[in-house]
Amino acid sequence: MKALIQRVTRASVAVEGRTVGAIDHGLLALVGVEKGDDEAAVDRLLHKLLHYRVFADADDKMNLNLQQVDGGLLLVSQFTLAADTRKGLRPSFSSAAPPAEGDRLFHLLLARAEAAWPKVESGEFAANMQVSLVNDGPVTFLLES
Repeated sequence: MKALIQRVTRASVAVEGRTVGAIDHGLLALVGVEKGDDEAAVDRLLHKLLHYRVFADADDKMNLNLQQVDGGLLLVSQFTLAADTRKGLRPSFSSAAPPAEGDRLFHLLLARAEAAWPKVESGEFAANMQVSLVNDGPVTFLLES
């Protein structure tokens, strides 16, 4: 699994003009599920999402994690993160998990995140979503499980 995380001052996701998820200060995580991902990959990625230190401490160093700053987590499924872009000028999605497996693992990640942290929001799997954000920094990292 992959997650492109962005430290944000606010972020939201809308489907057909209605907001389905929104956070203030925290992390927006665009999540891609690849072939071969499993429940262990979900657990590893969730651990990184909750514990990756990307927020500034009193000395302005990236030493604090999402939980330490009481931030929100907005999970958005994005299968294009699983694209193979090494060859040619068109992405190949042969490395992406099949839709049913991607749906299962994304929703497992969402359920486990909600059980572990009270400030979790999400988009809708396989929907055409409009994501809005204010990237704080900007700070962006690609996490892999």
